[in-house]
Amino acid sequence: MLIPSRRLVFLAIALCVAGLLVSFFNTLETAWFALLLTLVVTALLDAVRGLRTTVPYAARQVPGSLPLGNAHEAALRLENREPRAIRVEVHDFAPAQVTTERLPQSVVLPAGGWSELHYLLHPHERGEISFGRVQLRILSPLGLWNVQRLAGQTEKVRVYPDFARVTGFALMATDHRLSQLGVLQRRRRGEGMDFHQLREYREGDPQRQVDWKASARMRRLISREYQDERDQQIVLLLDCGRRMAARDDAISHFDYVVNSALLLAYVGLRQGDAVGMLTMSGPSRWLAPRKSRATVNTILNGVYDLQPTMDASDYHVAVLDLMQRVRKRALVVVLSNLRDEDDDTLAPALRLLQTKHLVLFASLRENILSRALGSRVDTFERAITHAAVADYLQSRRRMFNRLEGLGAMCVDVEPEQLPMALVNRYLEIKGSGRL
Repeated sequence: MLIPSRRLVFLAIALCVAGLLVSFFNTLETAWFALLLTLVVTALLDAVRGLRTTVPYAARQVPGSLPLGNAHEAALRLENREPRAIRVEVHDFAPAQVTTERLPQSVVLPAGGWSELHYLLHPHERGEISFGRVQLRILSPLGLWNVQRLAGQTEKVRVYPDFARVTGFALMATDHRLSQLGVLQRRRRGEGMDFHQLREYREGDPQRQVDWKASARMRRLISREYQDERDQQIVLLLDCGRRMAARDDAISHFDYVVNSALLLAYVGLRQGDAVGMLTMSGPSRWLAPRKSRATVNTILNGVYDLQPTMDASDYHVAVLDLMQRVRKRALVVVLSNLRDEDDDTLAPALRLLQTKHLVLFASLRENILSRALGSRVDTFERAITHAAVADYLQSRRRMFNRLEGLGAMCVDVEPEQLPMALVNRYLEIKGSGRL
């Protein structure tokens, strides 16, 4: 494809202006036609040479996976196969799920040489994305035309949840440092449910921990030491319905849910429990509870391309599906977003689920609600908004009270608070021995 360059456009405009002057001076008409013919012939010859220019080789250097919401540098390597230097304007065909910076760029490729340019990628949607071929505009030898060509290959890249941030949480969660994350470690050494080991009696140990047979045998006081129960099951039930598409910022509620699920899975595995996952109201994804170290990566690969659908959240169908798949008692963490219409459908589903499992219902509350309550009430419209929000939150609280009255545990927080709230509640359940 040929596109006139600025130089050719400028020459054409100059020739038109000269044509206006020639209309007043007939003696210059022959010279003007000679200039016009020269420009046309020169432009045609330059176009032919431009079209014959060998397309530079282009190779994109981008990782096979990218974290959601983080900037990442990509590179394009261009190699010139012509015996002359050429000027090229480069633009990469990034998918709609990615925004770019520092494009397009112009570069002069030396004869037989190469050059490398860099730009930034900002993925803002999870899933598999496809890069098209690289678009090049090659300047013709005389600079009268830009020859548009495509180079390089198409490429597919996976955009995962913000696993770097999740990994950062997880690293801080090791070696009994959960408190740095706001996670409350309530279990004290020796107060779990499973026997761990025998050790010498220490001042302050309760009498019930003393092993009298071992003490008689060793002729000194010996205490039993316990640890939290292990080998339990956690099943994450992810709602993929339309309500999860809500956004308070650049990240949707569903993305917060995915990140929270990954963090809870990591902490649960560190505590010796098996973790599984099931989706509802969308694409069916099932991962049986496992204790493998690779479980977090398996969950990550299972949810990286999930997006909220337009389906309504059907808790009853999801609960029946889960109970058929999970026979052993487990902690089922339902990650959803409570709405008014759920009052008559959610409670029966959770009641059915509680016949076999321990249930934790985690719901996301929109940030705009707290902002509305915290804003100044200085107009009639704001007063109405404030009253409506307060009434809605009170009704929401009553719904959660009813669920808790049925025996379900509930978490109702804003999206940013969900990861820590889930881990805190899990550790509290773990330490209490309710599983």
